[in-house]
Amino acid sequence: MSFKSTLLAGVAALSFALPAFADGIMIHDPYARASAAMSQSGAAFMEIMNQTDTDDRLIDARSDVAERVELHTHQEDANGVMRMIHVEEGFAVPAGETHALARGGDHVMFLGLTRELAHGDELELTLVFENAGEVTITVPVDLERNPMRQQMQGHGQMNHGNMGNAASD
Repeated sequence: MSFKSTLLAGVAALSFALPAFADGIMIHDPYARASAAMSQSGAAFMEIMNQTDTDDRLIDARSDVAERVELHTHQEDANGVMRMIHVEEGFAVPAGETHALARGGDHVMFLGLTRELAHGDELELTLVFENAGEVTITVPVDLERNPMRQQMQGHGQMNHGNMGNAASD
């Protein structure tokens, strides 16, 4: 590989490590997963930091990798079973705070995948905020990410106790 190719590859890899900014909203550490190679669904996770003095709300998400993109969370039913539900009102991101989209909790759900989400691929995701507007980010597909690593590092706002071996969200 030439020096120029190596340099460009390094810059591309570094760009994923850097957060995305838009009107005081910062997106940190985004990644996506699919539940299996032939899955019809997948999910994206990240940290959303509101660095303004005004509350905001993530109200929608869009991507061409799926027929539908929805904001989801997990909720325990009367029998103690965790179920995914569509959160139509979106997720509050209070002023000066961070809202984690993490496995087993709030996340962006891709329904009816239009292509395989293979490890190392990238997808474009547009997040729509009530105040900040649209933020478009490039999300790497990482099928090796360990959710327990996030818990040990203090990321996320979720209980990992009943996650089992689920490969997505």
